[in-house]
Amino acid sequence: QVQLVESGGGLVQAGGSLRLSCAASGSIRSIEAMGWYRQAPGKSRELVAAITTDSSANYADSVKDRFTISRDNAKNTVALQMNSLEPEDTAVYYCHANIRRTFSHTYADYWGQGTQVTVSS
Repeated sequence: QVQLVESGGGLVQAGGSLRLSCAASGSIRSIEAMGWYRQAPGKSRELVAAITTDSSANYADSVKDRFTISRDNAKNTVALQMNSLEPEDTAVYYCHANIRRTFSHTYADYWGQGTQVTVSS
């Protein structure tokens, strides 16, 4: 069994900052890409940022220069530092990881339960 547990969402004023964290636990052999997605009301889920095992990162154009993704491979964690938040960033944010379980030969996608981020104007 594998779990992704997120923390750090909340309510913040425009221009403020939040930091999201996600920890993967369970029968994990290895993790490839980790990342953050978000889904706003009435919209599809979209990639916010992703990071590889060697910390190569990519970002959605809308968050470049404002958000920073990082990971700790030893602790199986990924974080998203969000600065200069805008009302348009309001969404449920989901942690994602591509994980190979112990005794498995393949990788599978796992998701956290989601954490609400609300940015007031």
